[in-house]
Amino acid sequence: MQLIETINGAINGVVWGAPMLILLIGVGILMTVWSKGLQFRKFGYAMKNTIGKIFHKREAGEGEITPFQAVSTALAGTVGTGNIAGITTAVTLGGPGTLFWLWVTALIGMATKYSEVLLAVKFRERNQYGDWVGGPMYYIKNGLGKHWKWLAVLFCIFAALAAFGTGNATQAGNIVSSINTMVLSFAPDFGGSDTLRLVLGIVLAVLAAVVLFGGIKRLGAVTEKLVPFMAVVYIAACLAVILYNAERLPEVFHDIFVGAFTPSGITGGAVGSMFLVISWGMKRGIFSNEAGLGTAPMAHATTSEREPVKQALYGIFEVFIDTIVICSLTGLTLLCSGIDLNYGTMGETSLVSASLGTLFTPQGGAVIIALCLALFAFSTILGWALYGARCCEFLFGPKAIRPYQIIYVLVIIVGATTDLSLVWSISDTLNGLMALPNLVALAALSGVVIKTTRAYFDKEKSLTKNR
Repeated sequence: MQLIETINGAINGVVWGAPMLILLIGVGILMTVWSKGLQFRKFGYAMKNTIGKIFHKREAGEGEITPFQAVSTALAGTVGTGNIAGITTAVTLGGPGTLFWLWVTALIGMATKYSEVLLAVKFRERNQYGDWVGGPMYYIKNGLGKHWKWLAVLFCIFAALAAFGTGNATQAGNIVSSINTMVLSFAPDFGGSDTLRLVLGIVLAVLAAVVLFGGIKRLGAVTEKLVPFMAVVYIAACLAVILYNAERLPEVFHDIFVGAFTPSGITGGAVGSMFLVISWGMKRGIFSNEAGLGTAPMAHATTSEREPVKQALYGIFEVFIDTIVICSLTGLTLLCSGIDLNYGTMGETSLVSASLGTLFTPQGGAVIIALCLALFAFSTILGWALYGARCCEFLFGPKAIRPYQIIYVLVIIVGATTDLSLVWSISDTLNGLMALPNLVALAALSGVVIKTTRAYFDKEKSLTKNR
């Protein structure tokens, strides 16, 4: 075990070192510059044509889901424990300044996610069951050509493996931990129970199986109801704590902006390293919104929307909701609450629970976090199940989907009943490895993104003039 930790640590240091962060941000900057800041220029248009049309009823044919169901499935995969536990880790280890770099990553990541989704819809195809399939492996194969298929294979291997950790075991473990924390808040002498962890793991596995074995239609139907509900509950709770402690906001924002560039001035030397602050902010931002990883495009590719740019606008919306809204609220809640953010005194979820407890009482905070984390993490389990299955299908054919799903469901029980520290670390490494093929493809196909985008808005402009 120690050997595995050492090897993974060495690989992780390379994968998530300065070159990787530069590549991730560099591709985002490239797409931002080439599109002339599309995510800023067309932000209002994107919101109007995404969240503004949530309640518009649309029908989807066989093997596809509505645009909102597609983005809900993508958000199910992105909005998870990273929005709570991941941001807590970043703030406690990197200081308040990590939120600034989180925002920078998100603003640039909007262009990256937009490009990924556009390419996913443009180069998708139907499988033998009539379902739309797409994502990095397909825009590599169909966009770059058959000579680049090896790059698509690498992406699928890393993503299919990462799904077991990032999207499954760690999520199940965090659900169990948050429920255990809630139980302890009411019964301090309970001390936790292996039986409880096993029972919860089995329940989660059964629920996941019911959804996943029902196909893409059932997955879309569940996520379009689950994601908005869980987002509203968590956003409302965090906003209540922030407003309750509103007098601290000026100091908090001072610490965020000063700490982003002079961390030792805020932490008293506890952080000290600029690179540590930047890397924690960027790593957790990427881990949360997954811009550049290539995961969400696999969900967006299932949409009934035929126009790539229209669906790509949901990529901008997705990063905005996930990082600018939900992740920021987690960080601001922690910083405004006034609790001791000494990492190690309690777990990440317990810190957020304690922050909410400053308004809702300790027991109330524990209940809110247990509910939100359970919903966030379960939705992530569902979203990443789709990603892993799509990658497995690309590698081995459609018949490999069901065996992969069965193994995936069983891993939920493993994640709920075992220590996950090493799994977190390995998942982090795999996330970085799967991003590399995707980023190469995005850079190579950037011209296609710009050409398709320009053609769409030129057409829109022409139609507007003729009305």
